[in-house]
Amino acid sequence: MNCDTIVFTSAAKPSWTHTSKEEPRGYIQPQALTELWFHTGTICNLQCPFCLEGSKPGDTRIQALKLDDVRPFIEEALTLGVEQFSFTGGEPFVVKDFVKILEMALTHRPCLVLTNGTDPLFRRFDQVLALRDLPNPVRFRISLDHYDEARHDAGRGAGNYRKATEMLRKLHDAGFTVSVARHRANDEDIMEVDRLFGERLAEFGLPQDTPIVSFPEFLRPGSTGHSPEITESCMTTYHTEESRAKFMCNYSKMVLKKDGRMRVYACTLVDDDEDYDLGGTLAESMKARVMLRHHRCFTCFAYGASCSEK
Repeated sequence: MNCDTIVFTSAAKPSWTHTSKEEPRGYIQPQALTELWFHTGTICNLQCPFCLEGSKPGDTRIQALKLDDVRPFIEEALTLGVEQFSFTGGEPFVVKDFVKILEMALTHRPCLVLTNGTDPLFRRFDQVLALRDLPNPVRFRISLDHYDEARHDAGRGAGNYRKATEMLRKLHDAGFTVSVARHRANDEDIMEVDRLFGERLAEFGLPQDTPIVSFPEFLRPGSTGHSPEITESCMTTYHTEESRAKFMCNYSKMVLKKDGRMRVYACTLVDDDEDYDLGGTLAESMKARVMLRHHRCFTCFAYGASCSEK
């Protein structure tokens, strides 16, 4: 990318380009768009107290997508070489147009869908089965907060552990690729917890090596967190060119709808900060240098956290 085309989003704010100690802030200069995420809206059938999006029934902080909202971005992404479309929420299957949106995306590229795997997906399962006839495959990642049923249901509501594990089995038996998203506790033995998850999943008829994506605590939308600031020096001292390329904001963007306007954000974790609104088109967003100011950026920097499965 020609340096003359670089746009510094929020450049008028010293806090955007420099830390509180006036050191140059760490950043990622996007190189390609290989994965495009769509936020289907913060409406959800559940109201989990820890939800990083603050999703709940009827919520409209991020508005539900319609088919016509998505079409231009899929078409533009194809011209930019996108390899995969991914969808998150809220709960995508609450959204009226979601299956139609997924059908359109699957005619062009493989897709990943993040879902809680409960009632909305059960109601539309027959529609999901029909997706197997489309040119590209769809994978499903279901949230399972803990391998222990009581601890999962303490946050998501009684009975939802059984629904989520049953849906994992139904999708797997139908030939879909599935994975699990879980919470990661501080100082846990990640490999041991993943092993316990695998054993539990095997009891439900799933492969013991079902992929598990674990996430640290991201806090609620609008939280400031207490993460160390990331400087340019941090990015060159603790990261290489190869590891910087694995940051999601290097190769992906997220499209969402706020106040009736379709916007492109730097990644899936920063939609609560308007400074990460990179424009109304994908081409525009790819010119923007992404400053690592959000407290959730530190999870990518320190732990390699990523919503992607690429």
